[in-house]
Amino acid sequence: MPDSVGTVLAFDFGEKRIGVATGETLLGSAHPLTVIHAESNDDRFAAIGKLIDEWQPERLVVGLPTHADGTPHEMTRLASKFGERLVRRFNLPVSYADERLTSLDAEARLRETGRNSKSAKPLLDAVAAQLILQTWFESAQHVTPTQPSA
Repeated sequence: MPDSVGTVLAFDFGEKRIGVATGETLLGSAHPLTVIHAESNDDRFAAIGKLIDEWQPERLVVGLPTHADGTPHEMTRLASKFGERLVRRFNLPVSYADERLTSLDAEARLRETGRNSKSAKPLLDAVAAQLILQTWFESAQHVTPTQPSA
């Protein structure tokens, strides 16, 4: 049983788009929600704020991209920074989940539904966020969280 029960929002952070998924800790099941297309950080965080107001999550999860061998790279740093900003702006705990291969897995799952790459593209980041959240649910409760400051 998870240590807290409630809604979780997960993010597949990208410099152009942020995929978002939601799930319930009690069910341990994740669902794609939306993709945020915003140029400025202010617009991105405003859109995230609206989702947080709507869904009232207990926790946020950010996918942490690394090389196949687990070593960090530039996007690892940017995703970590994004998670830290979420903590500061929304005062919610943020956990990180290994997101290696989630985009490839998301593409494969969308192909299985009969979508070609063009029709799947708008959903891809949300499905990747779903896979990130599912990975988090299935992990041993979970990769190091970042807690809000008291």
